[in-house]
Amino acid sequence: MVYSVFVVPSMLGKAGFDTSSVFIAVCLTSAFGSLLMGLWANLPIAVGCAISLTAFTAFDLVLGQGLSPAVALGAIFLMGLIFTAISITGVRTWILRNLPAGIAHGTGVGIGLFLLLIAASEVGLVARNPGPGLPVSLGALNAMPALLSILGLAAIFGLERRRVPGGILIVILALSGIGLAVDPAVRFHGLFAMPSLGAGGSSLIGALDVGGALNALVLPSVLALVMTAVFDATGTIRAVAAQAGQLDEQGHIINGGRALTADSVSSIASSVLGGAPAAAYIESAAGTAAGGKTGLTATIVGLGFLALVFLSPLAALVPPYATAPALMYVGLLMLGGVRKLSMDDSVDALAGMLCAVFIVLTCNIVTGIMLGFTTLVIGRVFAGEIRKLNLGTVAIAAALAAFYLGGWAI
Repeated sequence: MVYSVFVVPSMLGKAGFDTSSVFIAVCLTSAFGSLLMGLWANLPIAVGCAISLTAFTAFDLVLGQGLSPAVALGAIFLMGLIFTAISITGVRTWILRNLPAGIAHGTGVGIGLFLLLIAASEVGLVARNPGPGLPVSLGALNAMPALLSILGLAAIFGLERRRVPGGILIVILALSGIGLAVDPAVRFHGLFAMPSLGAGGSSLIGALDVGGALNALVLPSVLALVMTAVFDATGTIRAVAAQAGQLDEQGHIINGGRALTADSVSSIASSVLGGAPAAAYIESAAGTAAGGKTGLTATIVGLGFLALVFLSPLAALVPPYATAPALMYVGLLMLGGVRKLSMDDSVDALAGMLCAVFIVLTCNIVTGIMLGFTTLVIGRVFAGEIRKLNLGTVAIAAALAAFYLGGWAI
């Protein structure tokens, strides 16, 4: 998961965040979350800035909706507060049991497609179509950024298949080395440096604007962040805990309450530090496969990220075509959520697919979620399956539909 220290600053940098400050924020957030998970919850689960939610923050909240970085950080803070509250009170369990699984999995698939589009567009694999027809077309496939990105993605396929430790990071560093050798835009600025929190007033620590995020136009995006994090993080924590043998006789996560709280509190810390929403990393499974069964594993990861704060000059060395393969790979992995959509309940599955498709077609996660919820409710009515609906699902569908039909959507 160390590749996140390059990928997250690259994405947030495009949205106007100071990349050096984000690098430090990613390191400190990962250190805080992993140490909390290891020392308090005693689980071998590393926590860091989530790639999918980073894309949401950069390309949806800031570049898509026009929010300032400060307001976006305020939205992450509110998301963390809500996430922590529902984790402590048990509402998180209720949500997992009662909200439609199709839309939950469809949201993950849609974000995966969104990541693919972001990365492919960034390196010129696809381009805006200036003429009539579909909005995108094939980009400059023979240009160096596109060629290196495809090469890097294929290399990640092979390395991950062979289970080479740090395969994604190896590709990022290798492509950065090629860029340093042949690309004049890539320059070496040193290896070590004292932590810089942003020069010239660009520090992101404490720069969040919570008041600006407490806006009726922004709150739906906050709730979308919460819903995405609830399903994604919970599934990850359970999967890694199961592999580590940390489930009790009833199949519940040992210290599960502490694990879920550590996960959610990390997003609050990240917003204050100037980073992206935090989540448990599925890459933790590599540690458990190697024998890590306790919180010592996560603690070592946290200490490692603390040491990384002195390597911030490396962030400026990594070009977009070095991080694009990692983004595309993560996006492709997220498409695996399709297999969790069961056509035995076709209304739920198709609403989830619609949610996924419109997240990428509109480049707006809330829009996809809105269409998923509304078509699910209407579909249940026409299918004569009203009893499968619950008040929470209907309320969310009605609120989102009113939000869009009233013209308040950003």
